[in-house]
Amino acid sequence: MCNSVSRRVSLWEVFLCKCPWNKCDVAHSDLLFAVRTVQCIHRGPDGACSDFDTAAWVPDGVCTVSEVGMGHSIWQSMEQKGYSRRDFLQFCAAAATVAGLGQTGVAQVVSAFEKKEKPAVVWMHFQECTCCSESFLRASHPIVLDVLLDVLDLNYTETLMAASGFQAEKCLSDTIAKNKGKYIVLVEGAVPTKEDGVYCMIGGKTAESILQTVAKDAAAVVAWGSCASNGCVQAAKPNPTGATPIYKLVDKPVINVPGCPPIADVMMGVVTHLLVLGQVPALDSQNRPKEFYGRRVHDTCYRRANYDAGLFVESWDDDGARKGYCLYKMGCKGPVTYNACSVVKWNDGTSYPIQSGHGCIGCSEAGFWDNGPFYQHLPSFPGFGIESTADTVGTVVGVATLVGVAAHAVVTNVRKRKVIAEVHAEDQKES
Repeated sequence: MCNSVSRRVSLWEVFLCKCPWNKCDVAHSDLLFAVRTVQCIHRGPDGACSDFDTAAWVPDGVCTVSEVGMGHSIWQSMEQKGYSRRDFLQFCAAAATVAGLGQTGVAQVVSAFEKKEKPAVVWMHFQECTCCSESFLRASHPIVLDVLLDVLDLNYTETLMAASGFQAEKCLSDTIAKNKGKYIVLVEGAVPTKEDGVYCMIGGKTAESILQTVAKDAAAVVAWGSCASNGCVQAAKPNPTGATPIYKLVDKPVINVPGCPPIADVMMGVVTHLLVLGQVPALDSQNRPKEFYGRRVHDTCYRRANYDAGLFVESWDDDGARKGYCLYKMGCKGPVTYNACSVVKWNDGTSYPIQSGHGCIGCSEAGFWDNGPFYQHLPSFPGFGIESTADTVGTVVGVATLVGVAAHAVVTNVRKRKVIAEVHAEDQKES
C-alpha cells in the first residue's frame, strides 16, 4: 500500500494521478488549476504511477509529488509556464496600474518580479463563506488567473490545498518556522471569542489561538473582506458567537480590505504593493488602502449628475429607473460608502451594482448589516455636492462661505435638472 508523505503542499499540487495499480491512497483530485511541472512517483514494487513522463520507481513504499518553481522569482515561474517576455511585461504593467503605481512604477514592478523570490503565504479561513477566495480567483487580467496564486508561494489554505489532517498542519508549522518575519498572512473571516472560541475550531485549536500563532512572526497581515475587517454578518446584532475582526486580536498593523466580497483587482493591487515595495500601502483611519478606499462610491458614480439635479428613482419600475436616475431614495448607500466599485468595477471592469440597477448596500462599511433596511434611504439627505475623503468627513466650513457655496449649488443644480430633463424629452421623441 502507498502512504502519503508529510510535506509542504501548495495549491498547484492539486492534480489528477490515475494509478493503474490502484495502490496509491493519496487524496488526488481533478485538475482545478494549471499545474507546474509535476513529478508523481509511485514508490513500490508494482512500478511507476503517473500520467507524467518524468515518473520513476523508487522502492520505499511512498508516493509523493515534486514540483518546479519553488523559491524562484515571479518571472522565472511565468517563463516555466510558457509565457513570453512580452506577456511578462504586460502583466507587470497591469499589476503596476492596479496597485496604483501608474506607468512610472512599471520599472519597479519589473525589477521586483524578476529578482524577488515568491513570498511564503498562509491563507487562513475562519467565520466566512469563502466569497473572498472566489472573488480573488476571478481577477480580470488573464495572466492573473493562471499566475497570481503561483506568484504567491501558497503553502497553506484550508479551502484549496490538497493535503489534509496532520499533513496540512505540518505545512503551516513548517512555513512559520522556516520563514520567520518573511511570510504573509491572508485572513478570511471573523474570529469568534465567546465560549472560549468553540464556535470555530480547526485541528482541535480555536481560531483565535491559530491567528495569534500565525500572526506573531508575519511580515504582513491582510484581512480579506468585511468578515475579517469588521465582523460583517457574523458580528451583526446580537452577535451570538462574539465574532471579532482581526485587527482587534493581533498586536501588529492589519491591512483591512473590506467588501462582501472585496473586488478581485483590489485584492491583487494590495498583494502587488506588498511584493513590489515590500511595505504596507498608505492606509486611512480604518487601516484601509487609501488607493482603493479614499473616496465614496458616490463621488465617482456615473449617476452623480442625476443626484445633484435632484432626479431620483421613486420605485423600481418607474420612468426614472428606466432613465438611470439616482438610486438614493431606493436605499443606495453610495454617499456613505468608501470603495472603488464605480472605478474598478467587477467582472473585468464590466459593471457594478449601481450600474446594474441596484443601489449600493454599503458592504465595505463596518456594521452595514445593522444600518437599517437596504431599501430605505438614509435618514438625513447629504445635500448638494458635498465632497470628502475617509479622513476628513465633517470638515467645518465658515458660515459666509457655506452660504455662498449653498446658493451656487442650488442655482447650478436647478440648471442641471432642466438640461437633463430636456435631454430625456428629446430621447423620448426620437424613440
